[in-house]
Amino acid sequence: MAQGLRERLIGAWKLMSYVEKPVDGSAPFYPLGEEPQGIIMYTPDGYMSAQIMHPGRPKFASGDWFRGTDEEIKEEALGYIAYCGPFHTDEEKQHLTHSMFVSLFPNWLGQTQPRVVKIEGDMLHLSTAAPIKSGGKETNSYLTWKRAEPNS
Repeated sequence: MAQGLRERLIGAWKLMSYVEKPVDGSAPFYPLGEEPQGIIMYTPDGYMSAQIMHPGRPKFASGDWFRGTDEEIKEEALGYIAYCGPFHTDEEKQHLTHSMFVSLFPNWLGQTQPRVVKIEGDMLHLSTAAPIKSGGKETNSYLTWKRAEPNS
């Protein structure tokens, strides 16, 4: 019997690309640069975690993660997306939702967001199912992930 969507998601995936496409038809943009780094994980017991960052973010001069300057803290937050919580799949409709139990962006706390999901071999394509505000525009997010090699 073929694996269901939930079983096919289980594991770790490395980010290959992340682009925002404004609904007004203006040019797509890369909020975390053209070569962002990230991992998304789905656990067998129904939880997920997504961590995405702009590579090359400046280090804090103090070396203390609670003692950055205002500018360092601004750059830290603007170059990172992180959230985790339960995930659910609808096998019949091939739908996926992410629930934000923890989120760097406080506005997402407690939200459940639908994702458009497509798995092709070792590639996972996720996109927002409805526009979100990003970079001052209503956009749809498109992320491509590649299944991570086992970490043995």
